[in-house]
Amino acid sequence: MTREQVFTLIQAHLADELDVDPANIDDGTRFKEDLDADSLDLYTLVQELEDSYGVHMSDEQAAQIVTVRAAVDFVLAQNGTADVEG
Repeated sequence: MTREQVFTLIQAHLADELDVDPANIDDGTRFKEDLDADSLDLYTLVQELEDSYGVHMSDEQAAQIVTVRAAVDFVLAQNGTADVEG
């Protein structure tokens, strides 16, 4: 699994759920500030990541993930893929 694959999944999910242009979502995009995501949107994203990648994210971990980059890094770290280059 590559960083690009994880990013693409997260980007597509956010674009679909939040009805935004995927081109407006990059590594530095903040969920709440830039995308107006609420807690339900973030919960849905966490569920998507857990279902797609078999990772588990605690509430405390989810609260620390505020950008797309942080979400991608979390998935890669949980799967033992140390590909954290931007």
